[in-house]
Parts: sequence; structure tokens; C-alpha cells
Amino acid sequence: MKRNIAILCSGGDVSGMNPALKRFVEYALENKLLPYFIYDGYEGLIDNKIKEANYCDVTSIINRGGTKIGSARSKRFMDAKYRTIAKKNLDRLNISMLIVLGGDGSFRGLHQFYKEHKVKFCGIPSTIDNDIYGTEYCLGVDTALNMIKFSIDSIRDTASSFKRAFIIETMGNKCGYLALISHLTSGSELCLIPELSYNLDDYEENFRQQIKNGRRYFIAITAEGISQDSAEIAKWFEEKIGIESRVNVLGHLQRGGNPTVKDRLMAYKFITYAIDGLLKNKDKSIICYTESGFDYKKIDAVTNTPHKLDYELINFISS
Repeated sequence: MKRNIAILCSGGDVSGMNPALKRFVEYALENKLLPYFIYDGYEGLIDNKIKEANYCDVTSIINRGGTKIGSARSKRFMDAKYRTIAKKNLDRLNISMLIVLGGDGSFRGLHQFYKEHKVKFCGIPSTIDNDIYGTEYCLGVDTALNMIKFSIDSIRDTASSFKRAFIIETMGNKCGYLALISHLTSGSELCLIPELSYNLDDYEENFRQQIKNGRRYFIAITAEGISQDSAEIAKWFEEKIGIESRVNVLGHLQRGGNPTVKDRLMAYKFITYAIDGLLKNKDKSIICYTESGFDYKKIDAVTNTPHKLDYELINFISS
């Protein structure tokens, strides 16, 4: 008799989820497991939107962004009575193992679900914010960085043509990873992130001198979690530096797009380690990736420890 295993996507979607779904179905069947898709995250788990999956369900999805099975943020899952309903839905289909693709909020819900109902699970960090403790890489990050790179390169063309400063705002909540990496790899002139205090006055003399020496444009990259609104940064460029300015909030385009080779490969590896871990009784873990490779970390350590941006990366712009 086959053992049954299910997968769901929770929270913000990322490019890499569809490649993960493809590997999930194929590797589950290879290991004589019966795979199930849970549609629309924890909301779908509560509403019993659970269907058996097969090869046909994952044909031609590896190159698509987002997630074929949908995702959601669920307020109901915060309520114990709905978590009980969710467990009963799993039990009706004899699903004994669960894989969750999500971020910090998703894992907090999963942790509570486990404590109450002892559901065997593995979590895969999947958030472009890259703000999960214990892992240096979350699924979807590389595609998001490439979307930002394309946007910055395109904006630079018009910035230089019109002698303007462009303030480009990235996502990341309270984590400045996307902004910082994009700054270091795009050659922008200014980077503002929540992890590092700043004073715009410190840049004023230098930027004015650059204009006198012939600079035609500035690119400033700001993380959405900084204390100032991007419009305020633009106003500073116009009033203090003397250059016409525009704001470009990249928004949700950072979550979409054709998954990069790296995200496709990482999806393959994350899923493989998740299923292997469940079969080896590592059944209450988050799969984390560091320079040392993949590792299974206990969910309480992941959800109870604040994430901190790599000091070396911060030092690149603070020194």
C-alpha cells in the first residue's frame, strides 16, 4: 500500500514553485508514494481542496513562474478549530506527510499545526525576501534578483538619456537583501536598507561634486522597509542635489517571471531533500541551505530566531 504525501504553497508566490511541484510528483512516484496537491495554501487545506496529482499535472510547468496550485495567506489557519478541520481533511485521504513551500509566517502556522496534531512535515524556504533564519538561500530569490537586474538596466537607459535620478524600490519587507545584492551587482550610486542607519546629508557634497564633474544620472536602490518613503528620497535629489528625479516601485513583478536555471535546480534539490528527509523520519524540519550544503533544521529554531542579514554584505556598503 502506498503512503500518501501532499504539498502546498503558502504566502507570497515565487518563481521556482512550479519546478518544485514537478519534482515533487516525479520523485514521490519514484519512491512509491502517492502525491497530492493542496490548492490555495492553508485555505485550501481547510476547504478540502486536495487532489491526487500525476505526471500530466506537471507537464510544461517547469518554465512558468508562480504556482499552478495557487497560494494564499490564511487568517483562518490561525484559529485552532480550522487547524483541526485541516487535520481531518488530511486524515480522510490518509495523507501522512506534508511539504510546505513558504516563508516565515507559513512556518509559524506549520509549527503550531505540528504541535497540536503531530503532522509529519518538511518546510522549504520559499520567499524572495530571503529572510528565513538558518538558510542562506530561499527558493525564488535568484529569479527575483534577475527581474530586478533587468529593470535597473532598462531604467538606466532612460535615466542617462534625460539626466535624471531614479529611485528604484525593491521588496523585502524588513530585510534589505534584494536591495543590497541589486546595488552591489548593478553599479548603482546609493543603497538604503533597513539594517543600516543612514543620513542623506552625508552624500550631498559628494553627489553635487559628481554632477559638476559631468555625471548625468543617479540610480538609487531602496528597500521597502526603510524609514523614509521613496518619494522623500526623490525630493532630496531634486532639492539638495539639483537633479530631476523619478520613483519606480518595482512591486510584484519581482515575484514573477520565468524561473532561472538556479531556481529550477534549487527546487529540484530542495524537494529531493524534503522527501528523503520525511522517509528517514526527519519529519519536523525546515530544509536549509548554506555554504556547507543542505541541512535539516528544527522548526522551533527557525521560527524563534530572528534573521540577520550577512554582516559581510552590509560591510560592503558601510565601510
